[in-house]
Amino acid sequence: MYNKYLILLIIMVFTVSCSTFSKKKEDASAKKPPVKAEKKTDKMEAIDESAPKPGDIKVIDGVEYIYTSNRKYMLTPYEPEYVWIRKDQYSPRLGENLLSGKTGTAGKKEREEMEKRIAKLEEDLKKKGIAPQMVYPYQMGAFPAGMGFMPGMSLITFNYPSPKMKRRIIVLPMADQTNFKGEGLGELATRRLITRLESAGAIICIDPHTVNNKGVLTDPETMKSLNELYGIQAVLKGTLSDIYTSSSKIEGKEEKETSFAISKITLDVFNTDTGILLRQLSGRNPISLTREKGEMSTEKAKIKAIDLAIELLAEDLLKTVLTLDWHGRVASVEPGKIYVNAGRQSGLEKGSTLEVYSPGGQIIDAKTKTPLGTVKGNYKGELEVVELFGVDACWAKVKKGSNFSATDLVYFQK
Repeated sequence: MYNKYLILLIIMVFTVSCSTFSKKKEDASAKKPPVKAEKKTDKMEAIDESAPKPGDIKVIDGVEYIYTSNRKYMLTPYEPEYVWIRKDQYSPRLGENLLSGKTGTAGKKEREEMEKRIAKLEEDLKKKGIAPQMVYPYQMGAFPAGMGFMPGMSLITFNYPSPKMKRRIIVLPMADQTNFKGEGLGELATRRLITRLESAGAIICIDPHTVNNKGVLTDPETMKSLNELYGIQAVLKGTLSDIYTSSSKIEGKEEKETSFAISKITLDVFNTDTGILLRQLSGRNPISLTREKGEMSTEKAKIKAIDLAIELLAEDLLKTVLTLDWHGRVASVEPGKIYVNAGRQSGLEKGSTLEVYSPGGQIIDAKTKTPLGTVKGNYKGELEVVELFGVDACWAKVKKGSNFSATDLVYFQK
């Protein structure tokens, strides 16, 4: 009997306790505000966005992300064109820097105005029968430092043909066929082309006025003389044409004029050994990359257009000239000393070995009747460079051979 009452008492106490606990839990739930379900976003996962636009900014876990072009796009398979990047890790590309310092909606109006001006300029070119150059994609890479308006960027690298000797060329004054002949743009383009070529460290540009030759420098016989006497490998003859500009002011923005320009440069590269045209190069700059603002913006845009046109030609031009064989000439013969018309500037060093040959003959293609080049004459011996002197000269001692004369040609020993 006692056990029966004890069991009933325990059941009652347990029931009351559960009831009280349940009530407290309900009260606590009623007082606590409802929790809004949050979606966790992994920083390493793609950010879900219905229709993001380039330049859009989004804050995730207190970190700003910007929606921008993917640098790996078209370089790595399956890469999207645009991706989200942390804003502190984002750096604008070349085209983005030049086109506008703004992104997203902030720069939308300015970019639209720019596109209208470019479209108008291209329409004017079409009316004049000139096909506008397609704008290059912005991921085109960095331009070399030879350009006056883009300093601090590394030069394009070239593999020298063996041996590593600088080629000598003559750059003739560029013909000005623009509508701005009074501004001296042809002379300006010539100087900037020479600066660009010499900045590569592979070319020596010879002033045509220093050459003792009164003939036309593109005449085959004259070029043959330049090759044998001065070791000049090529003559460049250029034309500057098709310079057009477009300028306007953006309403509601700063009262500064914005200008764009386009230019075309054509270069004929003559091989002095054969006396014939080796290659013709032509380039027209991308319009959008010539954007200039403020005072003298039109003139600045013209110069930038010339620089860009030169840059489009530079790599092919350098590679073309560097395919030509290098040679120098015995300038004078004295007892124990052989003087050569090439030295430090050409790339010679103390101890360099030079092979000496008599002038060879020109080989003519029997079918096309065109010259193929000059073969080496009779082998005469070897010289060792002892001292470099002057701007570009040296004297050497005889290692082997004899009967050297001032008409002999010297070649760097491979």
